[in-house]
Amino acid sequence: MAQQHSFPADLLESQVAWYVTYGRLADTAVTGTGAAACRRRLLALSARIAAHPYWDTPAGTPAARVALKETARARAVAGAAGRPTG
Repeated sequence: MAQQHSFPADLLESQVAWYVTYGRLADTAVTGTGAAACRRRLLALSARIAAHPYWDTPAGTPAARVALKETARARAVAGAAGRPTG
């Protein structure tokens, strides 16, 4: 049976923000300082996620890292689907 993970809100929000920012960077319309700003934000978010105290608890297993990414990716995609285009 798959283990259910309960992630701290700030950790989950940071991972969702990472995916949203990565999507913006991947967007071909982002150029110049916009791309640089996205890269800086990705670095800051990556550091925040990696250093989060949750990973020092017994719940902070490699499987939890995968589950966090899957959960955050699904939320980022759902959020993008709800945004108007154009």
